[in-house]
Amino acid sequence: MFAINTEMLPRIKLMGFVSYKQPWIHFKRTTNEYVLYFIKSGELHLTENGTHYNLKKGDILILEPNIEHEGTEKHVCDYYFIHFEHQDISFALEGDLLTMARRFILEEETQQTEGSDFICHFPKHFNLSKNVLSLSFQAMNEMLMLYRRKYFNRGLTALKFTEWLIEVSREHFIAALQDQEGSNTKPLIKVHALLDYIHEHYTDKITGQEIAHEFDCNYDYLNRVFTKLTGQSIMRYVNRVRINHAKELIEATHLPFGEIGYLTGLDDPFYFSKVFKKIVGVTPSQYYKEIRGQVTESH
Repeated sequence: MFAINTEMLPRIKLMGFVSYKQPWIHFKRTTNEYVLYFIKSGELHLTENGTHYNLKKGDILILEPNIEHEGTEKHVCDYYFIHFEHQDISFALEGDLLTMARRFILEEETQQTEGSDFICHFPKHFNLSKNVLSLSFQAMNEMLMLYRRKYFNRGLTALKFTEWLIEVSREHFIAALQDQEGSNTKPLIKVHALLDYIHEHYTDKITGQEIAHEFDCNYDYLNRVFTKLTGQSIMRYVNRVRINHAKELIEATHLPFGEIGYLTGLDDPFYFSKVFKKIVGVTPSQYYKEIRGQVTESH
């Protein structure tokens, strides 16, 4: 498994799609960059550092730099390939995969606002499920279109590639949980989907009725499961997300607090101030003074 810092973009060296209608065997070589293969159809047989890979439709494999690889059998095959470099990528031992998966699925928003790196754990070899395969092929085609553009092609491709790496990482963790825990994973996956929903809609008026409708389940049940897995109720989590974004606006702008509350889904100024103090420990104005004091001292 690779640990990839997604705050740094990869450098795309080469990307393409090949279709071999006649049986073909991969040539022997050693590259100085990473090479990702994503099989659309047929088979691709490779060996790297003594490990043999029989890649079929939906298989993803990342070959590592400075390690010889070569084909072992002839087959027809269609596949996407991406050669890339990255300033902050390393091979990480999987350890307790289920613990890592649970941590990723339930990762709290606050962990991403304290300056820590955004580490994406990507499998070396993985087979995408049929449920997401077509979307991944579509993403690859979009990357190819960006790559072939006249302007800003490598940078735009790198952005799309990073987004795809994160999505595949998520699918890998979900698949690991489902493989080990079966139906017990369903509540976890539903909570994960709800977390995504909250982060996308925190500026809206989120109600229990809307959540029940969106996720087609009883709100009280979902709230119990959410509280058990995250340690806080749905609405408390919603307000934490809102206040974290409010803090960002206070730090970066001079907007009135009433407008900041409105932009973060808390349009009642009194209620915004009340929630802010409950979560942060100080009022918005006190937080503003603390932040501006730090900025003054740093200059």
